[in-house]
This record gives sequence, C-alpha cells and structure tokens, in this order.
Amino acid sequence: MAQVKKSADRQGFRRRRGFEAAASLLSQRVQKAAEGRGFAVSRLLTHWSEIAGAQLAAITRPVRISHTRGGFGATLTLLTSGPAAPMVEMQLPQLRERVNACYGYNAIQKIVLTQTAASGFAEAQAQFAHAPRREAAPDPQAQAAAQKVGTQFDDPALADAMSRLAMNVATRKSS
Repeated sequence: MAQVKKSADRQGFRRRRGFEAAASLLSQRVQKAAEGRGFAVSRLLTHWSEIAGAQLAAITRPVRISHTRGGFGATLTLLTSGPAAPMVEMQLPQLRERVNACYGYNAIQKIVLTQTAASGFAEAQAQFAHAPRREAAPDPQAQAAAQKVGTQFDDPALADAMSRLAMNVATRKSS
C-alpha cells in the first residue's frame, strides 16, 4: 500500500510541474558535453556569433580549450579554412579580449588556428544556386484591376497591401 501511494505521489508531482522549457531539460547535458571539450562556460559555444562578431563567426568555430599543467591561462583552438586563416590571424588579439570578456577574467592566454575544412569531402562540394527567374512585364489589365481593389481602402498601407495581393493572385500561374 505504501508503494502504491509513493508512485501516486510521483505522478502527482509530475503532473503539477506542467510544461518545462526544452532548455531546462537539456542544459545539464549540454554543459557536460561542453566541459568534456574543455569549455567550462558553454556560453562560448552557444553564443559564438555574439562573442566573435558575425564576420568572424561565419569563418571560425571554437573546437576546444586546453589547459596547461600548472600554468595559468588556457589555449583556445579555432577551426577555420585555409584561405580565411590570415584574416583571422590579424584579428586574434581583439578576439582574445572578447572571449576573456565572456569568461569575466583572463582565462584564454593563446588562440591557435586549425586550418581544415569543417565538413567532409562530400559535404564541401560547391553549391550551385538556381538562376533567378525573369519576371515578364505585368499585364496592364491585371495592374488596373489590382489598383481598383486598392482604391477601396482608406488606409494607404492596407490599400497597397491589398493591391499587391490582388496583383499576385491575378498573375499566379495555375498548377
């Protein structure tokens, strides 16, 4: 009887908690995985674009933080492509200051670049985008009908939106 009550209490507790944010459910696992790579503060991984800046974050990725024996400070290893490495190399002192500002103290003494592709051979192939479609000149009758729909509204923003909608509907290709 005591066991039945105990399991009922657990279910009641579970029901009373309600919904939980996914971040709260995964935060400990993410933190443990980050610490395994040397990242005591997982914020460096999750907010890399804010720390490094959009331009550097697009061409670099933090890989690991290694600590020296008995020494102060750590070494941050960044992954970048070969052609981008000289540009990143010039910005390393400013990047080191930003990373240390994230930690709140002078945690990173040195930043090392690793020049390899972030993906395998198959994934790194060139991506070819489709050529942009050329739009034909709109039909004058469809334009006039769309403008007529727009004139029915007093609000200029709404009138413009409705005339664009009418034009899109009129010029839509049936499938």
